[in-house]
Amino acid sequence: MAKINLLPWRAERRKQREREFYMMLVAAVIAAALAVLVWVFWMDARIENQDHRNAILKDEIHQLDGKLEKIKDLEKTKSKLLARKQIIEQLQASRTQMVHLFDELVKTIPDGVRLNTLKQTGDTLTLEGQAQSNASVASYMRNLDGSLYLTHSDLKKTEAKGTDKRNRFEFGLDVRVRKTENPDDAQGGGDKDKSAPGNAAPGGKGAPPPAVPDKPMPAAATPASAVGGMP
Repeated sequence: MAKINLLPWRAERRKQREREFYMMLVAAVIAAALAVLVWVFWMDARIENQDHRNAILKDEIHQLDGKLEKIKDLEKTKSKLLARKQIIEQLQASRTQMVHLFDELVKTIPDGVRLNTLKQTGDTLTLEGQAQSNASVASYMRNLDGSLYLTHSDLKKTEAKGTDKRNRFEFGLDVRVRKTENPDDAQGGGDKDKSAPGNAAPGGKGAPPPAVPDKPMPAAATPASAVGGMP
């Protein structure tokens, strides 16, 4: 005899499938939530790690900025010390320059020439005075060029003024001061200039006119009176 199942099996099967679907849906939501949480935690960890690295870099940069400031201060101090050193060296090199300079001014001035003013700008001396003639001025310039401490005399002006034959011509000239550290260097430089082709013996090709020998200072032109008009 055939058996007939009169139970609503289709409804039971439908309910079973619905339960399975909801269970799978819940599982999927839970899995997605877990995945999102894991991803958030992982990104937070990466951000925290990067923030830590940024903090370390900022600290290192701050330390380097401090070192750079110290280096700048040291550079400024170094520049000041070098400037002081250079000034001291210049003073050390030229400590006896003025003594030799005035001595040379007295030695090189010939008869018939009197200085009124002297002005120094850097390594250039500006001399103004009076002379009996242009020949006396030329002789004075040759003496200056042959000096151990003076060189490159340059005549700026010479004018005939008045009727006094003793001080008829007023002149102005510039002369350069030789940069020498000691008299030995100056002496060496003078010997070198004397042996140069431009200072050949009189009569040679391109030789300058013979220099007038220095004459003794007359009684009216003693060193004190010769430079007495200088400020």
